Amino acid sequence: MTTKQTIRALRLARARAQALAGGVREHTAAGVVRRVFAIQAQDAVAADLGVRVRADDVSAAEVRAAYEDERSIATGWFMRGTLHTVPAEDLRWLLGVFGARNEAANARRYRELDLDEALRERAARVIREAVATHGPLTRGELAERLAAIGVPPSGQAPFHLIRHAALVGVVCHGPRRAGEGTFVLLDDWIPAHGRGPQGDAAAAELALRYARAHGPADAEDFAHWSGLPLSLARRAWAAGPAKTRRPEDAAPDEGEAGDHVDGRGAVGGGDAVGPDVRLLPAYDDYLLAYRDRRLVVPPAHERDVWPGGGVIRPVVLADGVAVGTWGRKGREVRTAAFDSWGPSLASVIEKESLAVSEFLSGGA
Repeated sequence: MTTKQTIRALRLARARAQALAGGVREHTAAGVVRRVFAIQAQDAVAADLGVRVRADDVSAAEVRAAYEDERSIATGWFMRGTLHTVPAEDLRWLLGVFGARNEAANARRYRELDLDEALRERAARVIREAVATHGPLTRGELAERLAAIGVPPSGQAPFHLIRHAALVGVVCHGPRRAGEGTFVLLDDWIPAHGRGPQGDAAAAELALRYARAHGPADAEDFAHWSGLPLSLARRAWAAGPAKTRRPEDAAPDEGEAGDHVDGRGAVGGGDAVGPDVRLLPAYDDYLLAYRDRRLVVPPAHERDVWPGGGVIRPVVLADGVAVGTWGRKGREVRTAAFDSWGPSLASVIEKESLAVSEFLSGGA
């Protein structure tokens, strides 16, 4: 296998694991999230689009139902301290992995905002009582309650106190109200079912979930994605993916790219005829889950996707590789090619663009 073939095989294996190439689709929002384990969710619309792009004709209403009616998926602060949508049944053990770690990472900001431990604990009690009494509450409504204990309602203090309450398992993200997120009591919204993995076993389980959803990959990729210290990531990798690896899991670039572990194959089998085009939303995990961006975005166009200032633009994927960027004005989708698109590729991109517009219209 030539180097070019090896790179293509590695990219396609990763894209198929993420349900982004080879005709691979999941059939429900919950199926998407269980397959890929985590969807970047700091932008709510982008998170919904991140589910749509991996699903077979799932509507915005169906995505919302998975959050609010089925409660099969849920959002919280996990990997790298960032909001992610994950399977609801995994939320608690993920808090065990990341809750205290993300709290510690925020220690300096707490000091800058004069949010000492006593105030954080008091705020968590106020938030618990307010939500228990009045039901789902928005960030602004919780800020009003926190003002009663001397927390300025403007600025970043209310946000960090609400986030603290989520990191210690008091509240979680609940239903949207008029397009705005609310917070609910975690134990009411997602009742506990079993304890789940703890400690080193939880880190190993996280590594295994990552490998299944993103492979071929290695321990350094896992550390990059999770934000865990490299030493812990390597131990977790050795106890999870490396330990459970089977001979048939050999990566297509074995021998050139080190100790990679393969992702899952297609649901239903069979590759798509012609280029498999997807409009990937901003901040998508497929762009963030590996140390090396070059497999997905051609180096000459890296600045088109990562222009700086923490921005990660939406991209047009064809068979797992970025061939352009896209954006939207309202519900109108506009694409921009890195290089010229031939008529057949342009036609498929136009069809996918219309599907995104239809999805956004259904989410009104």
